[in-house]
Amino acid sequence: MTVHFRINTIRIDTTDGVVEYEVPADITVLAGPTGVGKTTLLELVKFGLGGRGKLAPVARDHIDAISLGVELGNDGFLLTRHLDAERSRTVQVVDLAEQVQLPDYDISLDAEYSLNTLLMTALGLPVDARAAARGKSSTRRGARITFIDIFGYLYVSQSEMNRDIAKSDDSYFTPKRKAIFELLFGLTTTEVLTLQDRVNAARGEVSAVEKEHETVLAFLRDSQTANRLETQQALDAARAAQDRAMARQSELRFSIDPVVDRETQALRDLLNEAERGAAQAQNALAELDRTRVAYQTERHRITSDISRLRRMRDAGQRLADIEFVTCPRCAQSLTNRSVPRGACRVCLQDDPVSGEFHGEQYETSQLETQLGELDDQLATISRQISATESLREQRQALVQTVTEKIDARTASRISPRLQAFTDAVEQLATARARQQQLEAVLLQWDRADDIGNRVDELRRNLIRLQTELKEAEEDLRVRRDNILAELDQEFRSAVLELGVPSVRSAAIDRTSYLPHLNGQVFSAMSSGGGIITATQVAYWTSLLTVALRRRDTYFPAFLLIDSPRLALNTAEALAAGLYRRLTTLAGADPGRLQIIVADNELPAQYHQGFPEIPFDYDHPTISTIHHPGLAGVETIEFADDLTADN
Repeated sequence: MTVHFRINTIRIDTTDGVVEYEVPADITVLAGPTGVGKTTLLELVKFGLGGRGKLAPVARDHIDAISLGVELGNDGFLLTRHLDAERSRTVQVVDLAEQVQLPDYDISLDAEYSLNTLLMTALGLPVDARAAARGKSSTRRGARITFIDIFGYLYVSQSEMNRDIAKSDDSYFTPKRKAIFELLFGLTTTEVLTLQDRVNAARGEVSAVEKEHETVLAFLRDSQTANRLETQQALDAARAAQDRAMARQSELRFSIDPVVDRETQALRDLLNEAERGAAQAQNALAELDRTRVAYQTERHRITSDISRLRRMRDAGQRLADIEFVTCPRCAQSLTNRSVPRGACRVCLQDDPVSGEFHGEQYETSQLETQLGELDDQLATISRQISATESLREQRQALVQTVTEKIDARTASRISPRLQAFTDAVEQLATARARQQQLEAVLLQWDRADDIGNRVDELRRNLIRLQTELKEAEEDLRVRRDNILAELDQEFRSAVLELGVPSVRSAAIDRTSYLPHLNGQVFSAMSSGGGIITATQVAYWTSLLTVALRRRDTYFPAFLLIDSPRLALNTAEALAAGLYRRLTTLAGADPGRLQIIVADNELPAQYHQGFPEIPFDYDHPTISTIHHPGLAGVETIEFADDLTADN
């Protein structure tokens, strides 16, 4: 059931009129010299399907919208997307079968009407599949597979033709590239992709909870408690010590009360109050000191930020006076270059530099305001500390005075009993402090047990998911082996048929799904002589051949190729072989496959065998835009993307 995918019409609305092309044939060649706009046309196709396109500035300035008449599966749509930033986020859609205007579709993935959802559904592909990394220790969640990711398997751009295959040189994209390959050939399912994503998520959760568990256990090791039982026993002992101290204190208080006169009792009450006041003052001092340290730290940070902003301003002012005489990128001279008034010497855009730099004034003002507030807070805290220290000294002096008076009155009568009472009070305080400490430790043991149970639960869930994933992958193993063997054989035959120079052996790797030439990955081969280009054609046509032959894949029967002859130079035999393979593929099953090729020229012997749309400098691809001629061509190889895809 290789998916039907076809572009029938391409319409370009420009400031000076409309340009429209029909490409109904199974294979169509857009032929013309470099600079006539072939790549721009293909990039507009990608843009019209919701991706991002590389366009020359002249095209961006004169093109209003791109419309594509497409067939996807059993559906037909007319997609229209405007190039201006305000309207490029949405695509106008017409259902060609029903001839009705559908709601505008957004290029974002999670919109109510998402273009990605519309196109993926039409192709029979899942809209929520994710491609997670498959390393044994990977915890990275999978990135969502989108239609534009799928289109990377259908469009071989000029920039990739002699370099990589479907972003194969981007290691970050590797999990998604492999998942797309498997999804298109039925080597995986949405269930498998979801399980892999859940395995990675579960692995990450296990790692995070294990780290938390280890942190709690490290705290417990520092508390010098071996286990929860030992902590509970120590807590019981502390509670018993507290009960004994309280009983002893009550006993001593009963024996002391009869011999304490009213004045002594009043002095003791005053002593207790003074001691509490001194302790409160000491605690207040400690809290004020912590607050002061925090404010001082924040003040240092703000001061550093102000200094940094001033250094940035100074650096900007110093650099603003520098006039470049050579391009900082390619080192070409700028001195003889005609620069419009008020434009930057390097990029020729309007020069925003004027006068003194004020970029950081607002932030500096805000920081200085915060600094002033912190200074006021620090001054207030200093006054509070001074007053509290004075209060503490007064209370301590009062404690000393009252203690001396009590000692003088009770030295001969109750001093021994009071000493015993003091010992009992200290024992009670020690027991209570120990009890509080052990209760906190016991809570941490409870927490450690809970986290440990959580770790065990997560590990069991991870093992369950890994088992389910392994079983699901095992169910696909036979199909996987068969399809990869078929692809490997087809690719080997294609390379042999093309006669790729210096290649003695060819295969498709079972893990990366990339071509291997002479036992090594294709990118390690020399790029000269069109080896990589020929490998590209052999690879993509092999994928399409197997997909068309089997009829049980989701691989769209479509291929868009930009400039395969660009790297071939004078290798006419190899160029002829490339086109011979393309025509053979298209002619094997008429009506099921569409190939669109943009190229400089066709091999002479095949010039009459292809539907061809010729272009030249007098008749460029976008004919409503005046072409400056060969000398005035500004290529788009390094042009900025028009808009980002998802």
